[in-house]
Amino acid sequence: MLDLLDLRERGERLEAVRPEIDPTVSETVQRILQRVFVEGDEVLIELAQRFDDADLSESGLMVRREEFAVAEHETPGDLKRALDALIERLRDLHARQLPTGWWQESDGVRYGEIVRPIRAVGCYVPGGRARYPSSVCMTVVPAVVAGVPEIVLCTPPRADGTIHPAVLYAAKRAGATYVAKTGGAQAIAAMAYGTETIPQVDRIVGPGNAYVTEAKRQLCGTVGIDALAGPSELAIVTDGDVDPELVALDLIAQAEHDPLARTYLITTEEPVIAKVGSALEQLVAEAGRREIVDAALAASRGVLVRDLEQAAAVVDDLAPEHLLILLPDADEFLETVSVAGAIFLGEWSAVPFGDYGVASNHVLPTSGTARFSSGLRASDYVTVRSVVRMSRTAAAQHAPAAAVIANAEGLVGHAKAVEARRGRA
Repeated sequence: MLDLLDLRERGERLEAVRPEIDPTVSETVQRILQRVFVEGDEVLIELAQRFDDADLSESGLMVRREEFAVAEHETPGDLKRALDALIERLRDLHARQLPTGWWQESDGVRYGEIVRPIRAVGCYVPGGRARYPSSVCMTVVPAVVAGVPEIVLCTPPRADGTIHPAVLYAAKRAGATYVAKTGGAQAIAAMAYGTETIPQVDRIVGPGNAYVTEAKRQLCGTVGIDALAGPSELAIVTDGDVDPELVALDLIAQAEHDPLARTYLITTEEPVIAKVGSALEQLVAEAGRREIVDAALAASRGVLVRDLEQAAAVVDDLAPEHLLILLPDADEFLETVSVAGAIFLGEWSAVPFGDYGVASNHVLPTSGTARFSSGLRASDYVTVRSVVRMSRTAAAQHAPAAAVIANAEGLVGHAKAVEARRGRA
């Protein structure tokens, strides 16, 4: 259940699993993108019938006002209260992440930066194996906090042509402007290009399957994207003093996301791997989504290291989406780790708390991309622009040096443009 990988005396590195581009998926996505660009709503309705078994020919693609009202009525009260609380936590979290504009003046040059929200964003929320009202909140709330005026949410319909009530309730409460009943690569194309009913956006965020990810890859540049999401990941670092049942439960919780999810137990104590493996054997029997859990745990590893210094090196090589540190001095170990999407300290800080917005957004870098990227933030929904105003005197003062550099680079027109200001000063 938990295969042992002993790295104590081995020089090899344990690296993140990098997703490969499937040529078949790439070709399929390319055809879908071309069709959506040309045919618009018509192909979205056709593909909803083909992939989701949903007939939208009469009801249309966009969720209507009365559907939101029905969703609010059908969503259980305790779930509504939990989602409301999640939204409030996310508002507080993301309000702390926005950059602020600033101005400085020096020798006749007034310069600074201005912060502006993106004009329109698209939030993709997957369907399929599960429903994700939490992902609605994670993608929409930071856009609202950033002041984005138009927020389009796309998610696949159910076979009866509706969206799950909790998803619609979350969309309304979080602040989505529009909700469209479309999923897959075609939803990404619709938001990137715009259709008769779905507005064109400037940035698309949110996780999805291989087709969604490939669509984002192919459209990157036409539209901004957050990241190319891969399967979910968890690395747990611990020593001998740990509750094996809690560790096993954490591994199962991560495994139930996706059959391709990757989980790693990194420890200096070999008996811990055996104890956690034994706990997994017992607890998996009671797990939900059993086929998914079994498939994911088949690729899980118990990684044995010499010491915590090597453990930190293994974590940095993996750059995992989630890192759970179960050590007596978790803060000390934290100082030795450079990269992870989100980090949880101590046995009470189970990763699923972060999935549901307890001080974290769950849209996080995967496949080792935490080496150079961060989780979804309110700052991802704004642009920062440089602004410069120079006085006549300042232009004359800076022109000689600017002209020297321009001429050295062979850009004579640049030099003449700045020298002309000096001549008129």
